[in-house]
Amino acid sequence: MGVFITGTDTEVGKSVLAGGLAGALRERGINVGIMKPVQSGGIIQAGKLVSPDVLFMLKARGLDDDPDLELVNPVCLALAAAPNIAAQNEGFDIDLKQISQAYKQLKELHDFLVVEGAGGITTPITDDYRMFHLIKDLDLPIIIVARPGLGTINHTVLTIEFARRQGISVMGVIINDHPVDVDDIQTDIVLRTNPDQIARLGKTKILGIVPHDPAVDLDKCQVGNIVGLVEEHVDIDHIINYQIKIGN
Repeated sequence: MGVFITGTDTEVGKSVLAGGLAGALRERGINVGIMKPVQSGGIIQAGKLVSPDVLFMLKARGLDDDPDLELVNPVCLALAAAPNIAAQNEGFDIDLKQISQAYKQLKELHDFLVVEGAGGITTPITDDYRMFHLIKDLDLPIIIVARPGLGTINHTVLTIEFARRQGISVMGVIINDHPVDVDDIQTDIVLRTNPDQIARLGKTKILGIVPHDPAVDLDKCQVGNIVGLVEEHVDIDHIINYQIKIGN
């Protein structure tokens, strides 16, 4: 079983929610692994280029083993750009077979995989292979991470419709980083009505609305209370039952 975490854009909190979801599933006794097939914007740690997203997700899940980072993140690029551009800039050839083999190995090690993409669903991995191609090849349903504010209806519904046209199963939407206190009437109306509008227009389920946690900082690998927030505000049972229903 597994799920692919994508987003309406970059910087919407995919890694944060992927880590929170992995941690929440682990607390339920599920043997859950994480994967970031492609990272652009890697960081140097102990003289090696590594994925900050992976480090965050592993910490949120609970690091009780010594994972093979090259298996969890088979492609790590330094430039924070679309993977195909980052690879060209670094003279690196992205090996799609390496990604596929890593995924198969991780599936053997875990009962459930939380796989996080890079950017949005149409982000190019290579010049002629995009993120939705990878999702289809892995045969995973998606959860779409969306922003809470103005503009999110359009971005989210477009992502839903594009995914379905590609034959990808949309499990639902998680709205992330929702403001806790709002004193502006217009903003309050937008935030309150957006979830229902997305559900209605996208004909999908809102799996959760996760509030902003000031203690979360991906760059500093500070997970805050993201696991608790996901457990409290996301329909984990639906995610598990959905997997059983479709047999992934």
